[in-house]
Amino acid sequence: MTKKIKRPEWVPKNAGKEFTTNVMKGVKTTHDGMHSGSINRAATSKGRIKRPRLTADDYVNGVLEDDRTILARTITLIESNASAHMEQAQEVLRELMPQTGKSIRVGITGVPGAGKSTFIEELGQYLIKQGHKVAVLAIDPSSSLTRGSILGDKTRMEKLSQNPNSFIRPSPSGGTLGGVARKTRETMLVCEAAGFDVILVETVGVGQNEITVRSMVDFFLLVQISGAGDELQGIKKGVIEIADAILVNKADGDNKPKAEAAKQQYSMALHYLSKATEGWDTRAFTCSALTGEGIPEIWKVVQKFHKLTTTSNVFANRRRLQAKEWMHSMVQEHLKEKFYKNTLVKEILTDMELNVMAGTLPPTTAAKKLLEKFEETFGAE
Repeated sequence: MTKKIKRPEWVPKNAGKEFTTNVMKGVKTTHDGMHSGSINRAATSKGRIKRPRLTADDYVNGVLEDDRTILARTITLIESNASAHMEQAQEVLRELMPQTGKSIRVGITGVPGAGKSTFIEELGQYLIKQGHKVAVLAIDPSSSLTRGSILGDKTRMEKLSQNPNSFIRPSPSGGTLGGVARKTRETMLVCEAAGFDVILVETVGVGQNEITVRSMVDFFLLVQISGAGDELQGIKKGVIEIADAILVNKADGDNKPKAEAAKQQYSMALHYLSKATEGWDTRAFTCSALTGEGIPEIWKVVQKFHKLTTTSNVFANRRRLQAKEWMHSMVQEHLKEKFYKNTLVKEILTDMELNVMAGTLPPTTAAKKLLEKFEETFGAE
């Protein structure tokens, strides 16, 4: 019996043999030749194999054993905003807390195009050769329109991502500073529990995320480039004032003299700024992420910083203050979420917004009315 052959609808009626595409009847087997009846339908959902649900102990043991699959799933659990996931994530974190706090946390920021990812990859490979385990937490900006992120840092750090002693986790900022603070801080703790002794937190280099990241790391490094305009104009930006070191990247080839000149300008300007860390003088340096020149030197600066601040107790005190600030920021985040979910608030929120936009009601008055409605729920005066 000859199988019926059907030509696609887009093929011209009078077409010759140059249109060789035909629609054939399907076969009753899978892609690997197995009979379709042999597929375990219960194990699949819309073509995907359903992974078994993990208990809190499964997560904890997997992280402590540095199981990369479970480590990644633990971070995904932490990043979830589902209430059930958040409760389980907190249970996991409580169990992991005794194994945390044993790393050096370095925040790295800089203008787009400064070569942050290339620098981090070169630094990460250098540190691994020195016997360290390196975790890179890259914060990608979330679109204000789609809420999506590209999360392409693994592709920019191809060599480092393939090293068994490294772990790279790109995470979306979520469009809120609170999201950055909670997710990144907790992810750091998980990575520390997994045995990573150097945590590198890369920010997007724009907006206020740098200020947030400063509040969760020990050492804050600002990566700059020369030839992008008047370097001294950058001193006006607040991010310079919170840096523990400024690193002028791409100091190679014909650009090396320009990089050295930029370093001198930053060095002179830093004398007029307040110290970002008590007892530590912020200085400017140069490096080439392309050739690796200057990479060992900047890590020695971080080590010197760690030794000095540990001896003076500034290091431990900063960690304690960061923990306190973290607690307060979580309270604020929770209250904000609770406020906008409040039934009484939602009843008048739209009207308040319309009146404010129409100019018939001052924003301060609208805010006061909304807060009064919120307080009614708790019987507050």
